Amino acid sequence: MTDKTPTTMRIVPKAIPVTRRNFMRGGGLAAIGVMVAPAALAKPVQAALIESFHTIGQASAKTLLVMARDIFPHERLADSYYVQALDPYEKAAAKDGALKALIQNGTRDLDKAAQKRFGKPYAQIALESDRVLLLKAIESTPFFQKVRGDMITSLYDNKAIWPLFGYEGSSWEKGGYIKRGFDDLDWL
Repeated sequence: MTDKTPTTMRIVPKAIPVTRRNFMRGGGLAAIGVMVAPAALAKPVQAALIESFHTIGQASAKTLLVMARDIFPHERLADSYYVQALDPYEKAAAKDGALKALIQNGTRDLDKAAQKRFGKPYAQIALESDRVLLLKAIESTPFFQKVRGDMITSLYDNKAIWPLFGYEGSSWEKGGYIKRGFDDLDWL
């Protein structure tokens, strides 16, 4: 016997409304990063976000931030989400000298390659396509593989960004997706 009760499908909003609660939940800077994208504001916000990276250094953190955005580009995600994903490096590097050296040497080498090819550090190169060329040149290195592999987990496991992608999280404890609008993802 089938259930003839009509189910209502939830419609995922295209834009996340900025309410006081959402602003506070995102720490304020995340909402500012999503709402305002002028380059004049992006640099000071970026600098403020990486101030706490003392172990690996702010220069390495800035390079890692831009590198992470280039490897996993999401225009709708603020820099603060990427910084949260990079934060485990700061904590782990304080205890693991080999990791600290890998990150610092990798970012230094990437900046040197950028300086040689474009006359400026990696994070200051304006065109994403130019930065991607540099990343393609190092994609087989342990440094690149470490950052790419770790960012997959640390970025996409952040429950705060799931609504931005239309993902509602685990559904098995709520009866599964079949009765909860399994096909409401419009981006798939």
